[in-house]
Amino acid sequence: MARYFNGKEIELLAPAGTFDIFNEVIRSACDAVYFGGPVLNMRMMRKGYNLSHEEIIQAIDIAHSLGKKVYITVNNLFSEEDVEESREYLRFLDGAKPDALIVQDMAVLELIREMGLTLPVHASVMMNVHNLEMIYALRDLGVSRVVTSREMDLQTARLLGQQSGMELEYFVHGDMCSVHGANCYFSSQVFGMSSNRGKCMKPCRWDYRIKKDGFIYPAEYPLAVKDMYMYEHLPELIESGITSFKIEGRMRDKEFMVALANSYGQAIDRYIEDPLSFDRKVDAQKLYRSRKRDFSTAYAFGKPGLSNINRRYEGTGKFYSTGKVFSTPTAERELSGTRVAQLRERLGEAKRSKPAEPELAVRVNNMAQAKLALEMGVDTLYLPGDVFEPDRPFSKQDIKELGALKGSTKLILGMPRMMTEQHFSQYDHLLSGERLPIDGLLVTNLGAIRRFGRMGYPLLGDVNLNVYNHLSAGLYASLGLDKLTVSPEMTLEHFATFASRCEQPLEMVVHGSPALMYMEHDLFENTEVMEPIGEEDNRFVRNDVLVLMTDKGENPVYRDQYGRCHLLFSKELCYLPMLQELKGMGIASFRIEAATYTVEELRAIITAYQTAIQDSGDAAAEEMLGGLKPVYAGFTLGSLQFN
Repeated sequence: MARYFNGKEIELLAPAGTFDIFNEVIRSACDAVYFGGPVLNMRMMRKGYNLSHEEIIQAIDIAHSLGKKVYITVNNLFSEEDVEESREYLRFLDGAKPDALIVQDMAVLELIREMGLTLPVHASVMMNVHNLEMIYALRDLGVSRVVTSREMDLQTARLLGQQSGMELEYFVHGDMCSVHGANCYFSSQVFGMSSNRGKCMKPCRWDYRIKKDGFIYPAEYPLAVKDMYMYEHLPELIESGITSFKIEGRMRDKEFMVALANSYGQAIDRYIEDPLSFDRKVDAQKLYRSRKRDFSTAYAFGKPGLSNINRRYEGTGKFYSTGKVFSTPTAERELSGTRVAQLRERLGEAKRSKPAEPELAVRVNNMAQAKLALEMGVDTLYLPGDVFEPDRPFSKQDIKELGALKGSTKLILGMPRMMTEQHFSQYDHLLSGERLPIDGLLVTNLGAIRRFGRMGYPLLGDVNLNVYNHLSAGLYASLGLDKLTVSPEMTLEHFATFASRCEQPLEMVVHGSPALMYMEHDLFENTEVMEPIGEEDNRFVRNDVLVLMTDKGENPVYRDQYGRCHLLFSKELCYLPMLQELKGMGIASFRIEAATYTVEELRAIITAYQTAIQDSGDAAAEEMLGGLKPVYAGFTLGSLQFN
């Protein structure tokens, strides 16, 4: 089965959670179905879902007999244990001959190459593909289709598709996230359940209140987005040149999915048959009545703002296909001496044979912080690509001034987490002119590696590359990265095994308040269009900082120069008591995320870490912490406290 409009193929891609659902959905008006196997995919939370090996073979046979396609999701991040398990699974899939795999982890690309497999690969939405250079880089690695980032509008998709010639897949219906793909670490830090490994506990669906400037705003469920709904905009989708129209819903029931696929498929056929008289409203009311949440076109036609936030159904806290509550507001765990002792013991067992002497790196947000870091002689100073308001981005003159002061400190220029074509143009212009007094670039996406590797600056990989195993680390190194940052989602056992196997220099964020969520959605809009319902000061940060609060804590939110929001820890990440063990594991660099500190606070933190790095003794955790007091709600070990 195939559909064409003006000679270009159009595919309706539907999901299936079980073989029974697949057997019905594949006979609906879709062209292809995607599902997960028994392991290594992003839907591992619901018992009884996903297909067995035998069912996968049977499903592929059925689909191909109907002239339809099957795509299998192998789309979570792999631990070292997963890497070993995946070899056998990928070999099985190579023999089963699905039409493609949908993948997130770079390790899959490396395994397919290493094992000589012939599996076609599509880049998952969790790869967060959002610029032309990323598409080119993935094409060079053998990827034949990319699922675009959820925040990509149709105009951009059309441009990238035309320029690259790559097949694009675009979500058209179903549950969406408010956070950029693979840039949400909330679930892993609070529960030890990684959203990038198929175990998200949905903190975005909690009932929050917003506070700012001493006022409380009535922003119930401010992160809970509506379901994507593009049914009435199929002409625009078709004209955009997108190849595959993807419906979300691998956790949805059979009757719902069959009806949904039939409605979309029949509408596409009606448009192909007679585009001039196409009626967008046929079946629209039926879809509206059967919705699980309210509808939105999300980012298809530009930033949707508060119109994208769902208010109607979130009050139950339930996942509507099952009636199951994923989670309720939960506090970040406090750093405890008992857990620190356990971590130190386990990390001590995983020492590398030749531990390196680690460096201290600091990422700052303004010139005052930067000058302090240079004055104190840190080894590496990061100037970020995303700068929190009210500070402004570092100018060329700022970079030159810091270059004249840096001495032996390495000065590294960072890039935004999400880079549009405009960002590439700006950095091209900045870096292709006079040589800047910088010692490298901190890159945030595959496209930046491809584009700026030719500039002659050393490249370092930032946290959001989500390096979780030695194979993906090796692949990034082969593409030109000199150093990689450890995934912030690593639990204790995953980290210990990874660090002992990885041959590349590794950096680790050891202190500060890193971003748990990075989003295009502007939470500040709630304070600009709504009337306050009460008054209350922030407990741990300045009143001019926006916070999301539940009865379990307050998470500060900062907006950067591009209007993107960064939701941070409510507590401070602190690995100071374990620095000797981390040194023994050969971590090359320890990073302090310093954007939100005053100069005085930062001075105390840098001093504590410089002392701990230089100390080769076996000081107790209490001694390591010394006089360092938490600036915010306390200290936490983040995801490393979980096994």
